Amino acid sequence: MVAGRSSGRPSGPDPLDLLPLVFARPGEALERARALLDAERGPYEASVAHQVIGIWQRDFGDLTAGLAHLRRARRLAARSGSAEREADVLATLGAAYVHAGRTRRGLSTLDEGVARGTGVTLARVLFRRSYALWVLGRHREALEDLRRAIPILKRAGDVIWSARALTLRATVNLAMGAAEWAQADFAAAERLWDATDQEHDKAVAVENRGLAAFRAGDLPAALGHFDEAARRYAALGTPAFVLAGSRCGALLAAGLAREAAQEADAATELLDRLGGQTTRRAELMLVAARALNDSGDPEEAAVRADAAVRSFSAQRREWWEVHARLVRVQARLAAGQASETLLREAVSVAERLTALGSPEAAQGFLLAGRTATALGRGADAGTHLSVAAKARWRGPAFARVDGWVAQALLAAAAGRRRGLLDACRRGLELLDEHRMTLGAPELRARVTARGAELATLAQRATADDPRRLLVWSERRRAAALAVPPARPPDDPELQRDLTAFREISSRVEAARSDGRPVPWLRREQERLERDIRARSLRMRSEGTAPDHRVDVAALLSELGDRRLVEIVALDGRLHVLLCGNARVRAFQAGRAADAETEAEHVRAALRRLAYQGRGGRVALLEEAGLRLQELLLGPAVRHLGEGPVVVVPPGPLHGVPWALLPALRERVLSVSPSASTWLRARRIEPRGDRVVLVRGPGLATGGAEVPVLAGLYGGATVLENGGAGGDAVLKEIDGCRIAHIAAHGTFRADSPMFSSLQMDDGPLIVHDLERLRSAPYRIILSSCDSGTLEPVGADELLGLAAALLPLGTAGIVASSVPVHDEAVVPLMVALHRALKNGHGLAEALRDARAALPSSALHQATGWSFSAIGAA
Repeated sequence: MVAGRSSGRPSGPDPLDLLPLVFARPGEALERARALLDAERGPYEASVAHQVIGIWQRDFGDLTAGLAHLRRARRLAARSGSAEREADVLATLGAAYVHAGRTRRGLSTLDEGVARGTGVTLARVLFRRSYALWVLGRHREALEDLRRAIPILKRAGDVIWSARALTLRATVNLAMGAAEWAQADFAAAERLWDATDQEHDKAVAVENRGLAAFRAGDLPAALGHFDEAARRYAALGTPAFVLAGSRCGALLAAGLAREAAQEADAATELLDRLGGQTTRRAELMLVAARALNDSGDPEEAAVRADAAVRSFSAQRREWWEVHARLVRVQARLAAGQASETLLREAVSVAERLTALGSPEAAQGFLLAGRTATALGRGADAGTHLSVAAKARWRGPAFARVDGWVAQALLAAAAGRRRGLLDACRRGLELLDEHRMTLGAPELRARVTARGAELATLAQRATADDPRRLLVWSERRRAAALAVPPARPPDDPELQRDLTAFREISSRVEAARSDGRPVPWLRREQERLERDIRARSLRMRSEGTAPDHRVDVAALLSELGDRRLVEIVALDGRLHVLLCGNARVRAFQAGRAADAETEAEHVRAALRRLAYQGRGGRVALLEEAGLRLQELLLGPAVRHLGEGPVVVVPPGPLHGVPWALLPALRERVLSVSPSASTWLRARRIEPRGDRVVLVRGPGLATGGAEVPVLAGLYGGATVLENGGAGGDAVLKEIDGCRIAHIAAHGTFRADSPMFSSLQMDDGPLIVHDLERLRSAPYRIILSSCDSGTLEPVGADELLGLAAALLPLGTAGIVASSVPVHDEAVVPLMVALHRALKNGHGLAEALRDARAALPSSALHQATGWSFSAIGAA
């Protein structure tokens, strides 16, 4: 307290009780503060009311309005004659100035508050100054203020402010990489919060738990805590921009870059609409830049990162500015803009990150090493990569994987193949261990992208050795399909949401068909979709990583008279590894981009034939098939022998209609995501004799093949005419020998896990199929798009078919393009007759194609289906 001035505090109920209410029940605090102003009380009480409104506006609304209220609060505090009141308001006002980007004025205002405060008030002001210093990235200074404040608060028994101070200290330590200290403070703070009714502060504690889990590399726990914090903020009616940034960071680590970019942009739009904090806007801009770079848009990422650099510079936030510069250099290098200037900036960024104590310093040196390598500056690259490689021994999994990348690049530059392959192996094993903590197949698939560079480096190093190239090519593909999902099949909450999702989706489709607007139904459908996906992403797994490396000797032995063709995309070219006859041979084919373009043209032509049935297009299709064959197989086509062929394409080429290729058209032909997947499928034993036939709604033929197949199989279980609901279908197909599902299929490129088969009560999605305890031994999906798979991660696949393989399905027949309902019927009947005669799926599909009428429509229909797996 300043000498000669009274406290100015009025008698009666203490208006200061309103201040903690802002972070307990914000809406109630705002209402009561306005009521206090309406009562026209004295300057002390009015000062508190304006401060409460200012805090609310600063953190949850219009920052400009908040500053106006806080300046008014300060003037009233001065009139009240209370130095403690004035010091407290100055602290709040100073933090608001910092959030507005007026850093110098904010810090000077905070310094004035420190000068005026005493005792507990001084400790609270020191806390606010520490908070402002944390926002600015001045972490060591922030910790110094907390070192002074925390003992005072603890001695005074100030539970709320002690918990806040411990939380802030944990957050600062986390930013500096001291995760263990942070965890201890977060835990201590949470114990204190449990004794209070500070609901908003408690939500922040849950958010911080998520941040700590994320920094420790526990993505499922992080996403779970962030989701819980979001629910709590929503219940309080308060936006959460810091949470948006933290959650986006976790989404990026999970390989969900596009989702992170969308979430960052949505948060920025809301912040702008409210007139909120410019500091938070700059942070969201940086998150968006990272997300855009990871999603393959480095040019726009560089623009966003440059804008973030300017914002942080204007706000005098060096720590943040350097991190934005890191992303800017990453984006420019990814855009092919390597230069001496860029190298100098990369080195400068790495050195500043080190000086600031950032955990991302190793990333900076890895970036400098990459830039020097791109410029042919080998000695400089070695210096920087050596520093980055030290990260392989400590820190969370992703940081250590980056360290192994640096070590591999060092070995590659020195021509040390053994050292390179050892670094690649150890980095990928580390990623495998991390991947197996994730229960969701989507996360397991997407997170493999972090190991793509290691796998590519190993492939380049072994390109002259077909067997070793096969081993390393297998190392990067279909790893997520090696084990079933961790989600328990009897999760009641998941089952409830999936059932509700089917019901709502069915109502949405019915309303759309009737031409009625359905905005509220669509919103509910989207909410359920978010909830189902969020629950999936939060699933944990405690399993150990399986050894999914291919045993080449076992593969060659199992092939017999077959040939397995593994197509490897490496540095833009397709390499064909032809396995069989006790050896592996390598051939070079066409450019990957040309093959993808030609495949898309072929798929488009098949779609036109399915809908228009124009016979003149068959000749064009056959010509395209010949071009595709040359691009995909090259000279290997002359060495296929006479027996069956298994094709293992890279992810982007999985949708090729392989039966259209002249050399494969008359063969027993199957497709597999990897050689290892094919080997595992070969070892799956058939289960029982049950055959289940399902007929979904809305088919042009009414699923005309189903009654014929029911007669063919005798005692088959038939689900149709209202009996083909999602739960009933799942119950019957679980563990059966053959399941045939005639139902419309929809592939969701935006969200492959919501690709679906239309049942009587709505869509049966991938998340439904993952609840199966044991998938059907063989499954035939006669609908459109049911075999379409989305390439993600390093070389992984998501979709309906990909969900079934790790659950025990040995063979699938499905189409990756739309097909004509009527033309499908004779193909399916012929297929099942061949199965009934003891043929496998691939042989049965070949014979069924041969039995079709010779019309263009029927030929196109036969080419559209593939046999996936080994049954």
